[in-house]
Amino acid sequence: MSGFPTAQSVRSTPEGLLWEPSERRVRGRKGDVTVVDSRHPVLVWEPSLPVPQYAFPRGDVREDLLRPAKRPRTGSHTGSTVFYDLEIDGEVLENAAWTFPSADLADHIAFEWFRRSGKGLDHWYEEEEEIFVHPRDPHKRVDALVSSRHVQVTVDGTLVADTHRPVLVFETGLPTRYYIPREDVRMDLLTPTDHHTGCPYKGTAEYWSTPGGANLVWSYPDPLPAVGAIQGLLAFFNEAVDITVDGERLERPVTPFSALFTPSSPRGPAPA
Repeated sequence: MSGFPTAQSVRSTPEGLLWEPSERRVRGRKGDVTVVDSRHPVLVWEPSLPVPQYAFPRGDVREDLLRPAKRPRTGSHTGSTVFYDLEIDGEVLENAAWTFPSADLADHIAFEWFRRSGKGLDHWYEEEEEIFVHPRDPHKRVDALVSSRHVQVTVDGTLVADTHRPVLVFETGLPTRYYIPREDVRMDLLTPTDHHTGCPYKGTAEYWSTPGGANLVWSYPDPLPAVGAIQGLLAFFNEAVDITVDGERLERPVTPFSALFTPSSPRGPAPA
């Protein structure tokens, strides 16, 4: 159960789901159409997913836009029994919504998020703030701290970054990420790419590749206010480079991102 919430407010179901009521007003839109507007959403954690998702009372959902799925998916969500297609202005989004079989969640509907799965609703808001990729986990912290540590980054034996003024990002469940000013990075060794990813805690990241071809380096040009200290700084995947902090070389951590840096998977997403 590592990585999942353990607070007393979190309930479990026989199917292995964890869920918790949220007090945030949450809205989901497809284009200009509001499909869900709820003041009583619940956060749901599936055993196979490390991040939460929202489910909403049926009364808060535009059920008139939902149709029983013509080609329902199987095995894509924990015990899900009913899938829906979403139809808006003649456009049909297959399997955009589903229900869970748990009695606790029987009257709730969950939706796909476009920025996470490539389909589903494309704009989400908690209160008036737009959120991306997936809901932010209330049991997770992300802290960006200005530091004076001496951080060096080596890629394939070449020193690419050397700084005494990094910003360290401590994120629950992930290794410490070291964000480095561009002036302290060998930018001549990096190539900008068109790869971008979204993070619900930090914003939208842009990427650079290293001489080896992998997208090992990212930056948030316009981060969310909570991590504003990392604006424009560059970070490297600890899983694929060698990082030395105050003279101590760190072991490369093994995370879900490690498998991305193989010859068949040269591109990786920003840390969640």
